[in-house]
Amino acid sequence: MSKALEDKDKKEIYDEFKSLVNMPASSLEKWLKTDESKEVGFDSGDGESVGHKSGEKIIDILHKKKADLSEADYKHMQKVVGYIKRHKAQKPSGDVESTPWNYSLKNWGYDYSKK
Repeated sequence: MSKALEDKDKKEIYDEFKSLVNMPASSLEKWLKTDESKEVGFDSGDGESVGHKSGEKIIDILHKKKADLSEADYKHMQKVVGYIKRHKAQKPSGDVESTPWNYSLKNWGYDYSKK
């Protein structure tokens, strides 16, 4: 069982999450309904990708007030921050607009075109 996050860790996770997730819940919700969103990422075992499921959790987190965030929310926010940082570092060359790389980042709440 993993240990509970310290308050300072939660603050850092929250701040990073807020700075990296640059899509409002409504935009992310709209994006997750697109075919492009559903075509990328690793299958989580039930036909839906890990990133797509993450996007749904992100929407839920974005709708909550900071005071209402649970330990599980913070753990997911930490996962999102790690994913976005790693994935951004693997940016392919050229126009990335219509690439799986960009679509995958959008599933995780980061719109590269808004950098």
